[in-house]
Amino acid sequence: MAPRLKLFLPLLVFAVLAIFLFRGLWLDPREVPSALVGRPVPEFSLPSLTDARQLSPVDFSGQVGLLNVWATWCPSCRVEHPYLAQLAEAGVPIYGLNYKDQDTAALQWLQELGDPYQFNIVDREGSLGLDLGVYGAPETYLIDAFGIIHYRHVGVVDEGVWRSTLEPLYTRLKARRVQ
Repeated sequence: MAPRLKLFLPLLVFAVLAIFLFRGLWLDPREVPSALVGRPVPEFSLPSLTDARQLSPVDFSGQVGLLNVWATWCPSCRVEHPYLAQLAEAGVPIYGLNYKDQDTAALQWLQELGDPYQFNIVDREGSLGLDLGVYGAPETYLIDAFGIIHYRHVGVVDEGVWRSTLEPLYTRLKARRVQ
């Protein structure tokens, strides 16, 4: 009996693996769950890119906004930057997290392309990024007026993402803040 079982073992392993791979065909690779949704932004104390102050989660409090993880080495960040500038001009507060980047390159980028951010957190070593669970740039978090993360988007924020996903959540959080 045991020799026959050995013959079917590879077939059984293949069948189990095929089921898992087949299921993966219907998963959205851009949808990355975050353990931090519903929780406050992790504690940190990191420098500002543009001035000498230290920033912390307290700096997010008071208004609903977006925390955008970006870097000059990220080509997708360059793609989304003009749309973030449009959102900022429309009054959407955006906070920058300059991730594993060089300060001089980041400052030059903002000077050339414009600065849509209320402030920029310098995360040279990636410590805050690690605490947030960042896979890479760009990533954007929707944060309420109390510093609670409500949504995480991995990838470029463009008009489609804003209109279909972020804007409805942003509007609902702002309305809740007013009440």
